[in-house]
Parts: sequence; C-alpha cells; structure tokens
Amino acid sequence: MIDLKVVNSVLTQLEEERGIPKEKIIEAIELALATAYKKEYGKKGQIVRAKFDLNTGKTEMFQVKIVVDENTVFMTERPDADVEPAFGSKSQKAKSDVVGAEGNIGTGTPDAEIELYNPEHHIMLSDARRIKKDIALGDEMVFPLESQGDYGRIAAQTAKQVIMQKIREAEKIHIVSEYGKKEGEIVSGTVQRMERGNIFIDMGRAPGILPYEEQIPGERFAQGERVRAYLYRVEDSSKGVFLRLSRSHPKFLEKLFETETPEIANGTVVVKSIAREAGSRTKIAVTSKDAHIDPVGSMVGGRGVRVSTVMSELGGEKIDIIEWSEAPKKFIEDALSPAKVLSVEINETEKQASVTVSEDQQSLAIGKGGQNVRLAAKLTGWKIDIKSTNPRGEIKEEKVEETPVEIKEEK
Repeated sequence: MIDLKVVNSVLTQLEEERGIPKEKIIEAIELALATAYKKEYGKKGQIVRAKFDLNTGKTEMFQVKIVVDENTVFMTERPDADVEPAFGSKSQKAKSDVVGAEGNIGTGTPDAEIELYNPEHHIMLSDARRIKKDIALGDEMVFPLESQGDYGRIAAQTAKQVIMQKIREAEKIHIVSEYGKKEGEIVSGTVQRMERGNIFIDMGRAPGILPYEEQIPGERFAQGERVRAYLYRVEDSSKGVFLRLSRSHPKFLEKLFETETPEIANGTVVVKSIAREAGSRTKIAVTSKDAHIDPVGSMVGGRGVRVSTVMSELGGEKIDIIEWSEAPKKFIEDALSPAKVLSVEINETEKQASVTVSEDQQSLAIGKGGQNVRLAAKLTGWKIDIKSTNPRGEIKEEKVEETPVEIKEEK
C-alpha cells in the first residue's frame, strides 16, 4: 500500500528544493507504472497508459488503440515485406508502446507510413464507430485494463529508473529556465575547486565554470571564497547544465558600474563602448541622455567612491572614463587621455587618424607597451598613429600599428 503522506511530502520537497512541479513528478510516476505494467503483462505492440490518483493512491491502467482503415494499414503481412521495409513491414512499429497521461501517440494517422495491422495496437474505423459514432481516422480509443497488484521486482526497478530519469530531466529544464533569465547578469558563488587552471564554482543549483582565459590575470582565489562573475552562457549538455562565467569580459565591468551607478541602471547614462585589458587597464566611453547630468561625474561618484568600488572588485585595475562624442576628432582626442593632444587629422575612408602631441606627451599618449594608444584604438574603432613635435616645430612620427578590435556584446 502506498503511503500517500510520504509521497506528498517527497513531491513537496522536490518542488521547494529543486523547483520541479508536482505535475511533472506525477507524470513520471504514471509513465513508470505504465512501463512496469507493460513489462509484466503487456502484449506486443500494446500501448499502455496509467492514471495515478494522488488523493487515493489508486492506479488505473488503460490500453490505447489507434483508429485505422484498410488504407492506413496492411491487413496481412506482405510476402515482399523484407525487400521493401520502407513501404510497410513488421519493423514499422508505433513510436511508443507506453505513454504517460499527457503523451501523444502520433502514429496511425492517414499521412503516417503504412504498417501491419495489429489488433493490440489498432482498431478498425468501422468497429470504432460502433462504440463511438463521431470518432475519426487517426483518433485514439481508450480501454480499461485489468488491475494487477504485483508488477514484480524487475518491473519495479524499471519503474524506479523511469521516475529518476524524469526527475533529472524536469530538474534540468527548470535549471536552464532559471539561469537562462540570469544570462548577461552578475552572479555569485563559492569556489569549490581549481583544476587545470579552471575554477569550479558552487552556484547552488548548477556548477559554474570560470575558465582560465576568462579570469583576470594575477587573481587568486582560495577554496570556499565568495566570487562574483558575469554569466555569459548557460550550457545545456548531455553531461548536465554548466554555467559559463567570466571576470575578464567587458560586460562584467559594465554590470559592476550599473550596480554602483543609479544613472546607468535607470538608463540616463549609457555606456557606448569599452576597451579592456583585464587586470591592467580599461577605457570606457559614456554619454548622457539628460543634458543636466554629467556622465563621467556619475560614473566617478562623490570623491571617486563609485569608480573606486569597481576598481577594488577588479583587483585595482585602472579605469579611464571619458565622454563619448559623435565627432571623431573629439572622441579620439579624449580616448588618448591622460595625454594632451595638439591636433587630430582623420581619413574617413580608411578610418585612420594621425594624432600630433608635444614631445613630452608622446610616451604618455602611447603608453607602456603601446597600451594607451591600443586601448584608444579599440575604444574608438579607428587606427591611430602618434606624431610628436619638439619646441623647434620638428615633427617626429611614431607609428603604432594597431588594428581596432570590436568589443562584442557576448563571447
């Protein structure tokens, strides 16, 4: 006898802890019971369906037959069936011999492949209309089956496997749905282990993976430490659901600023582009939809508290905030800050800019290892050449070959 209190308790626990609806579990139970019945007492080609009543604990078994006629089935096996299996033979069975309460058969319809008539699987249209006058070709007819008390040990094991499989499937669907809504947001978890440079993070319902290439260079985490990261993809694979995380993604920095800056959260201040070399330096261009609000000041915050908070999360990464401009010359000039620019000449066709700075500003404009001009090129989308002029007016050209890199929204 089934203990309904225990069953209800388990269903409630699965719904609360794993987010699996009771209906999905009951569907799995019905499918498992039908599978067990079919294994012990079913006949070849028979379609069995179960109905489990959670209130009484009783199970009713039904046999499903598909309504057919002479045009949709062979009444006798064809002699040449073995040489023409694609046209109709014993091998062409129904898609499923066992279905759950919500299952659809999908076989036996007029446009389906012709198969051999099986009295356990089919019912002729003429016979079906003696029972139900308005029944149509391809419809299902349901007949009650004799209830059996004991399905046997093997059948019970089969039922258990079906239930567990359905629970895993339902849980997987729920996890994908839950974290799919968080894709493109910052999430947090606890460091579980480090393996081959990758960091595995306990996110509660699903494991998070912070790959080596998505980490900020030089950062180290201890087991059990709390970590925040950008969820850029929910990966649904045969091995389970994995959350792909990043701390080097440009959108991670943008989302951090969104958390600290109400003006970004409400859409008044907009991030136009980001050029980032994670762990070292970032340039970010912003604009304001309200003429009375300073976008750069909003990002920096009073006494620099907002930008300092973001920098602290990124391990001290330097952040240059500039105001975006529609005018390329102005945008390029600001992008090269903190260097002071004397003039900017642009080639619209090749999208190349020639920038002149004073001799003492040249190294600042180029930056260590060419980083400043490289980030400026990524930020603006222009190729930038730096020229310097000395007090005597002599120009010295320092051409920095840098192909601008488009900052993608998602990796």
